[in-house]
Amino acid sequence: MKKLLASAAFAIAAMTGTAQADGHANYPDRPIMMMVSYGAGGATDFQARIVTMTAGNEDALGMPIAIINKPGAGGRVGWNWLAGQADADGYTLGAYNVPHFIAQSIKGGVDYSTDSFEPIANWGADPAVFVVAADSEFNSMADVVAFATENPGKLTFSGAGLFVGHHIAALQLEKEAGVKLAYIPNKKGGAGAMKAVIASEVMGGVNNLSDAFRAQQAGTVKILGVFDLERNEFLPDVPTMKEQGFDIDNASVNFRGVMVPKGTPQAVIDKLAMTVPEMFKNGRVAGKMKAGGSPMHIMNREEVQAMWAKRQETLTTLLEGL
Repeated sequence: MKKLLASAAFAIAAMTGTAQADGHANYPDRPIMMMVSYGAGGATDFQARIVTMTAGNEDALGMPIAIINKPGAGGRVGWNWLAGQADADGYTLGAYNVPHFIAQSIKGGVDYSTDSFEPIANWGADPAVFVVAADSEFNSMADVVAFATENPGKLTFSGAGLFVGHHIAALQLEKEAGVKLAYIPNKKGGAGAMKAVIASEVMGGVNNLSDAFRAQQAGTVKILGVFDLERNEFLPDVPTMKEQGFDIDNASVNFRGVMVPKGTPQAVIDKLAMTVPEMFKNGRVAGKMKAGGSPMHIMNREEVQAMWAKRQETLTTLLEGL
């Protein structure tokens, strides 16, 4: 009898394992959701909708990806939800922003870290830029710093939240220029921060190059400097901070990509890691990203893992110093 029960148990386990394997082999068999931790209209939302638009193609995932926005607290609301409440079944993806979620985990007060998620692929690298309204009296970073020097704490400028790339760029500028600025995180993310600049609710702002590029094309802002090591192809006439005398590196560059909650089946991770980077390479995707002033930087899962580890090390040192 014991042998019979053991054989039956083994058969059931084998059938269950086969069913699970078949289930993963057929993944995905229904539409997928991707959570974006920022509001509609911002750079992350704008780009996420472009890079996932071919997901339903037969040469991609064969199922569409729907974008769900969970904004708040500089991304904390969405990433806390993804780490603690989302199903780890492959049907709930998340858009990541680095340095944002890594810096937030270092500073504390959140329920996530790099150990909470599994990276899939990176689609872009968006430098921070300093912007002012089109009619601003500031025409260079020297003008901005001169005002801040003469008026400590009175130069108001916006960004998407605390310890996001915008804030890190601002902290670096304060330290390198030896000035005190009034950084105002906007509750509506990058899109809200840009609107605050355009409406002259603040004297300037640190924002994503992609958001700023579109605003400059519309004639509503001036871009005074790029927080990166080299000039960007979208803004060839805008000097870097280093070129303007401020020794600021690229620690604030906003890497964007796709991740899943820890615990997602390895077979699903492998399928996504194989398919998603190729999806990003689609010609229609590249064309729309370029038209929107959104720099692409495609990395596979292993490259993203290495990038996350390097940023963790860099940001730990940087935030301790600041």
